[in-house]
Amino acid sequence: MATMGSLIGLVNRIQQACTVLGDYGGRRRGSLWNSLPSVAVVGGQSSGKSSVLESIVGRDFLPRGSAPQDGGRTEYAEFLHLPRKRFTDFAAVRQEISDHTDRITGKSKAISNKPIQLSIYSPHGKFCC
Repeated sequence: MATMGSLIGLVNRIQQACTVLGDYGGRRRGSLWNSLPSVAVVGGQSSGKSSVLESIVGRDFLPRGSAPQDGGRTEYAEFLHLPRKRFTDFAAVRQEISDHTDRITGKSKAISNKPIQLSIYSPHGKFCC
């Protein structure tokens, strides 16, 4: 019988494969991405969307104003678009999310259906966003 950890790992690998193959879901028929579990957080500006996602992961990592830093180096993040580069500074993670959003959408910060695949590793497990 599969454990929850192995199931989460499998879903994460399928999401990464879909991203690499250009399957981002949407209106495409037969999209594997649309069949995978996902979380959508909707709300107006400053309504707490980032806080909800960060609460699920258990780490501050999304771009916003200044955020407290801790000295822990046991946690790190990796982006699918930057293979083999580990981020231990979560301020740098926030900056990379902002920079990559600009590369995808331009300076308009428009909504894009192309995901930014981020994995956060900690002693408590791996989390993907």
